[in-house]
Amino acid sequence: MYYGEIKNCDVADGEGVRVTLFVSGCTNRCEGCFQPQTWDFTFGKPFTRETENDILRLLVPNYINGLTLLGGEPFEPENQRVLLPFVKRVKEAYPNKTVWAFTGFTYEQLTDEGNPKHCEATDELLSLLDVLVDGPFVLAQRDLTLRFRGSRNQRLLDMPATLAAGKPVLWGE
Repeated sequence: MYYGEIKNCDVADGEGVRVTLFVSGCTNRCEGCFQPQTWDFTFGKPFTRETENDILRLLVPNYINGLTLLGGEPFEPENQRVLLPFVKRVKEAYPNKTVWAFTGFTYEQLTDEGNPKHCEATDELLSLLDVLVDGPFVLAQRDLTLRFRGSRNQRLLDMPATLAAGKPVLWGE
């Protein structure tokens, strides 16, 4: 897996101050995407064990609320397979920090075992998330007043509640 950027003090992509990892690779190619360079699976730098360790160090300060994964597309299967062991490390090291992920796929697509974006890592990766922002960015539904998302079709899902209910549960409601 490659990544395009790591932000160490992001306040736009989740609740509180966050460390944000922008992974590379996306097949959605949403019209109006704010990071089209990340569509390329080899954009940026290789995501290595050293990169993981750097992010774990960035998560140390008490003012950092957690980690956010976006891209590109974290839920491309090849990215999921790399992110799963990394997110496990994050959760083990920082059990009180939250993990958010943004995806252009819907929760329903990701949990459909017949969907090509569902792989052996998907269910466990979803179980490690606190919030999933799902759905493609739709330029015709763009709304700059929305919190933590760019278009009205996207949802903020409370993942522990969603998994417990077996259906999408909105975060913050």
